[in-house]
Parts: sequence; structure tokens; C-alpha cells
Amino acid sequence: MDSTVEVQGKQLKLSNLEKVLYPATGFTKQQVIDYYVRIAPAMVPHLAGRPLTRKRYPNGVDEEFFYEKNAPQHRPDWVKTAPIWSGRNRRTVHYILADDLATLVWLANLAAIELHPSLSLADDITCPTMMVFDLDPGAPATIVQCCQVGLWLREIFDHFGLRSFPKTSGSKGLQIYVPLNTPTNYESTKTFSHALAQLLEHEHPELVVSDMKKQVRTGKVFVDWSQNDEHKTTVAVYSLRAREHPTVSTPVTWEEVERARKKKDANLLAFEAKQVVARVEKMGDLFAPVLELKQRLPDLKAGAASAVVEAQPTISIAAQAEEAPEKPGRHAAKKTGKRPRTRKVGRKV
Repeated sequence: MDSTVEVQGKQLKLSNLEKVLYPATGFTKQQVIDYYVRIAPAMVPHLAGRPLTRKRYPNGVDEEFFYEKNAPQHRPDWVKTAPIWSGRNRRTVHYILADDLATLVWLANLAAIELHPSLSLADDITCPTMMVFDLDPGAPATIVQCCQVGLWLREIFDHFGLRSFPKTSGSKGLQIYVPLNTPTNYESTKTFSHALAQLLEHEHPELVVSDMKKQVRTGKVFVDWSQNDEHKTTVAVYSLRAREHPTVSTPVTWEEVERARKKKDANLLAFEAKQVVARVEKMGDLFAPVLELKQRLPDLKAGAASAVVEAQPTISIAAQAEEAPEKPGRHAAKKTGKRPRTRKVGRKV
């Protein structure tokens, strides 16, 4: 079933709307598009101006997928792009900017189920507007254990006078965002986040690990600080995830995080598309402050002096980490999982 629609004055041809993209629940492409239309008022501001990597599932979440960074050659002329030089690939990549509802609908029609924006705006790609911690549980740990680690992180941020905002990954874990929106660079945010990950590992070795090696994560929470990198992206707030059910990366309150930890119930932080639309209608965009709140990273050495008595005695470890040289190749590792395929998919999307 195909359909031609007008979105914000732009003509769009939507194809194969009846195609099931989530086989376990029968969730169709039409429902994916409908979700993104409904969530767009909250979501688009978080995508606008940011280079966007798409994770496309043309034949559904159970089938092969591929990452797409470069804008497709055949695209509507109104789709905005940003040319960004890739030193690694030695070429210019033309990233899509999902600045409006029409572009979001066009992407959904391409079965771009997951949307992964940069932490920077395209206008200043070397300056992240936020710092992120991706809390990834190693089985049998779950998001419940991530909640505890997230609350420890919040305590540290509170000490430094920084506000932080949690959201579910929409998959297994929890993500903590610290809005900056002030001049900085990835060297600073990566150094700071790495230091805090090491601090938490030192303070709570029974639950926290800052090392990327899979074999050390069993039953623990990996505090992934490495996402703070110009060459990496984190799943967008309100993005669907390619799981068995149409789950969503959902902003939550710290009270919800505390409740899930106290009740030891991972289901309290699992939200699907319909629930998320209802939450936004009732609660508004809980992540709105991330867009505008201006905060500066503290000087770790100066912070150590005052924190040594008042907060955690070993905060000095974080200061030391700032000076320690990084091991070669430390940040080259990427999240593992199903290997992205770049070959063309024969079936029509």
C-alpha cells in the first residue's frame, strides 16, 4: 500500500505502509511513521542542526540492518544536509539534518528506525553541547543496577553544581546526560567522563567497570564514557529501538529512577511508542533543559581539593586520571553486536 501525503507543504510518497517491521508485535511501517509524527514536536528540537546517523532496517528488526551516514543521492531537494570532513575516511560526509517533521517522516519511510545524532551541532562539530554516560549492564545485571550507578553519578554532579538528566536507552541500559551549551571540546568531556567512570569503579568495584572488555562486565554496569567523541553518536531521545517490541529511548525523572531501584523492577523503566506519546502529552518534554541549560565542566584538580572532605575521599583519583596518558587504541573499540551490512538490500522498502 502506497500513499502520497503533504507534510508542511512538502509532497511525500510513502511506500509499503502495511509492512511489518516488528514481527513479534505486528508493528508496521505505518505505525512507525505515525509514532514519529506524534512525537515530532518533542523530538525535532533535539535533532535539529545535528549530523544524523541512521540505522535502517528495510526488512524489519529481525533482519539485516545497516548504518547510513551519507545522505542518499536520491532525496528530496528540501532535505537539509551538512558537509563534514571525515579525517578517518579522508572524505566529506554529507550528513542529513532532521530539522523538521517532513524530514522525520521521510526518514521513517526509509525504515530508519533508529536515529543517532551527534553530541555536537554541525555548525561547530568539535564542540559537544552535552556530556553523556551510557550505563550498560552485563547480564545478569539489568537497568535496576544501572539506576544505582546513575544515582551515584548524580551525587557527584550535584557536588560540582551540575544538573543531570536520565533517559532509558530503550534497550537494556540507562543514559545520563549533562547539558553544557558552553565552549568546550571532546578532549575535555572525554577526560572528565573517563575520570568519573574510573572513580566509580574504584569506589564500587563490585558493581561498576570502566573497561570496555566484555569479559569483565558480567553482573556489572559498564560506565561507557567513550561516547564523548566526535566520531561517535548516541541514540536520540525519543528514538525507537530495534528490539522485539517498539521500545523507545525515553526521558525519565530521577524519582522514577529511584523508584525502579528501590522496587528492583526493570519494567518500571520500559516504555513503548504509545506510552511515550502519552507521557509527553502529560509530562511535557523532560529533556527540554538539555537543549539550553548552560553549564561548565569544573576543573578536576580544583574540585578534588574541596571534595576530599565533603564528598568522596577518592575524588582525587579523578584528578589524577586527567593527567594520565591514554593507552594507544583505547578508544578504537566500538560496541559489538550484529555487524552492520552495507550491501544493497534487494527488497523494496
